[in-house]
Amino acid sequence: MELTTHNPSPWLEHFGFNHAVEVRGADRTLYCSGQTASDAQGAPLHPGDLVAQYRSAWDNLVTLLAAADMTPANLVRLNIFTTDVPAFMDVAETLTGIHVEAGAQVACTLIGVGALYAPEVLVEIEATAVAGAVAGAAS
Repeated sequence: MELTTHNPSPWLEHFGFNHAVEVRGADRTLYCSGQTASDAQGAPLHPGDLVAQYRSAWDNLVTLLAAADMTPANLVRLNIFTTDVPAFMDVAETLTGIHVEAGAQVACTLIGVGALYAPEVLVEIEATAVAGAVAGAAS
């Protein structure tokens, strides 16, 4: 599998995102439902703490990827939904560093919404991941 990023202007790269990610040779595509900061029963965690919620949602996403025998390096797309875009942007560099450290090279959209599934939930991460083989090497 081959991933090529396309960035006609560099501003998204500052956040560790790309304008587009081209995928060639993928054998599998995983479309992930939105992940939130919630426990196994769906109860919201970390009320009022956007950073803690994002980290927890990311951890849930990484767990989901592992269940499909993938890692963050397989991610190609994130849609981030938040009920507070200004608050998200205030901590965006902290949050997006998580993706870079994990090896994700994604195209990303930040979407402001009026509410998520519970009033305490401030952020939800939806993802697409791909996997395939490159010249005999698994990816």
